[in-house]
Amino acid sequence: MPARGLFNRIVELFRQRLSSLPDKRTGKNHRYGMEDAALSAFSVFFTQPPSFLAYQRMMEGRKGKSNAQSLFGVHQIPSDNQIRNLLDPVPPEQVFPVFEDILQVLEQQGSLKGFRSLADTLLVALDGTEYFRSSQIHCASCSTRTLKTGETHDFHSVVTPVIVCPGQSQALVPEFIVPQEGHDQQDCEMTAAKRWLSQHGQRFSALKVTVLGDASIATISTVGIICLPSCWKG
Repeated sequence: MPARGLFNRIVELFRQRLSSLPDKRTGKNHRYGMEDAALSAFSVFFTQPPSFLAYQRMMEGRKGKSNAQSLFGVHQIPSDNQIRNLLDPVPPEQVFPVFEDILQVLEQQGSLKGFRSLADTLLVALDGTEYFRSSQIHCASCSTRTLKTGETHDFHSVVTPVIVCPGQSQALVPEFIVPQEGHDQQDCEMTAAKRWLSQHGQRFSALKVTVLGDASIATISTVGIICLPSCWKG
């Protein structure tokens, strides 16, 4: 399948999943569909402008159509605040099936062949990243750290598995680092990586995967999966 056709197929699957997102609105104002809000947010990763709405509307004014509309089929572009209001109540797990949808399309179209390298395996890099931090805002899902100054920071982090090879990458379903019910110790990168491998190891073992990790992950292993440090060069 040509690259454009593959991209359109992935966007189509994306729209189908997003159209079923739970809508918490109770009034009659449903001008913007949930899929339009989600796809508008997703398209930010392609444009990365300081103001998403201003950039898209500028394009629409100059060219008659914005790339949110032409690339992702967005019908009407919500404002930044409207996107947040619509998407903030949606649990992240509602979007997770999209990762498997995309992986299946790539597998069916033979596109994963271009990702294979070491011993004809797929290299999956597991690494943690922090995406929110505050000394004033706290929620039940926060992790905490105390600095040498005595100041306490609350933060959110996630393990982000990615199929990697030179020149391209493909994100996989993430695993959030959050307090676990019944556990006294704070959740951490290694524990989250173990959960991810336990949940998805069988699926990726069938694809012949080598897992790459930093020092906190490299000691983890599971059936059919090899773990190497991320600094390994071959």
